[in-house]
Amino acid sequence: MKALLVFSVLFMTVTFSQAQDIFFPTKTGTVLVYKTFDKKDKQTGMAKYIIGDIKKSGNEMEINYVYESYDAKEKFTYKDDITIKKVGDVIYFDMSDLINKSALQQNGEIPSEVKITGNNMEVPNHPKPGDVMPDASVEMGMSMGFVNLKLTAVVTNRKVEAIEDITVKAGTFKAYKFTSDVSSTAVGIKFSSKNTDWYVKGIGVVKSETLDKNGKLMGTRELVEIQK
Repeated sequence: MKALLVFSVLFMTVTFSQAQDIFFPTKTGTVLVYKTFDKKDKQTGMAKYIIGDIKKSGNEMEINYVYESYDAKEKFTYKDDITIKKVGDVIYFDMSDLINKSALQQNGEIPSEVKITGNNMEVPNHPKPGDVMPDASVEMGMSMGFVNLKLTAVVTNRKVEAIEDITVKAGTFKAYKFTSDVSSTAVGIKFSSKNTDWYVKGIGVVKSETLDKNGKLMGTRELVEIQK
């Protein structure tokens, strides 16, 4: 009986540690609340990630969650059902899911004229400072009568810079600091920025900063609450 109890405790410990081993929540019902701010620290929006079904098979996992978008006054604007995948030691985020579609919706849906495509952004489960990660990209096209609009974004120079403590409104965490360069084109106009994201095991990104090409802050996104 004692041996069985010890085995059960060990099994639960291993299961819990494996669940906390990726950069995303793995408990159904968990809610992550984020707020975004401009360069003057004025709130520009809010978002919620609501973790739903989780499917596991061998070394693979699918996490389904609902993304809810809110405006600067925290009024609901849009929601989307998103799935991320873990295969082996890597999590795959579909780049097309990372576009905020709230401004594109009509009657709560994205018009058929809007086409969004992208590859997967890879995030390793066990990164080390100095690691380099693959590039990622996304493209959005929209037809409006005789006018075709296109937006593209390419994420390059993705690196793991450091492991450090970071404090946000939701708490203080041991985080992995990722940096990247983003080149975007919208209606023929090119933009470039440098992004820094702090990833935490069992949560994901707790803070993001975007700098312009001159190194000036453009905006931030921060985890403000975890509901379990």
